[in-house]
Amino acid sequence: MYHPLSLALLPSAVAPAAATTLPPSWVGTVQGRLAADAALHALSERLASSESATLVLDGWCAEHQMAADPKIKAERIRGDERPAPPEVRTLLKVSATERVGYRHVRLRCGQHVLSDADNWYVPARLTPDINRQLDTSDTPFGRAAQPLHFRRYTLTSQHLWSPLPRRWETLPSWRWPHRAEIDVADTVIENRAVLLLPDGAPISAVVERYTGAVLAFPAPPVAR
Repeated sequence: MYHPLSLALLPSAVAPAAATTLPPSWVGTVQGRLAADAALHALSERLASSESATLVLDGWCAEHQMAADPKIKAERIRGDERPAPPEVRTLLKVSATERVGYRHVRLRCGQHVLSDADNWYVPARLTPDINRQLDTSDTPFGRAAQPLHFRRYTLTSQHLWSPLPRRWETLPSWRWPHRAEIDVADTVIENRAVLLLPDGAPISAVVERYTGAVLAFPAPPVAR
């Protein structure tokens, strides 16, 4: 069994202050806000129960018809190298001198950036083919490493934004915000996790930031 250290060991991410607007069908009524909140929690549950965030987003993109080609594509941000800090090396159980790779990747569904992630990984615990893909292509880590049958150990999962007002369960509907649209923060969910080989050896530590674009699809119809 993998015994995680402090949840604070993975570096913190700063959520952008800007906001995006959802499609017009997401209206800022009580029903619309509850539907948006339910969709975010449904995505969180899928991420928590899957070993690969990439595969979850593949399904999310296809199910909600968010692109003509509903397959997640990775956009690697190059020139943004971040050496593994001591805290990450501790999580990955590597020495101060062992090589740790780094990738900053955005996962796209068509024109929508659904997540932005920092990924530190241990090349020595991967195969030559997987390392080649990680070094020379934009293939998502989860897709490249899938042959290793890794499992995911979530350190923390946090909703950074909610469409619901504070203490919403105690408010009468007339006191809820009644705006025409729902403005959603750029970062709505942050997950921190370690990916482990079947023998428990850690191969990757990730900080994943899921964007408001995960709701960039028509809202479900509201019952009248």
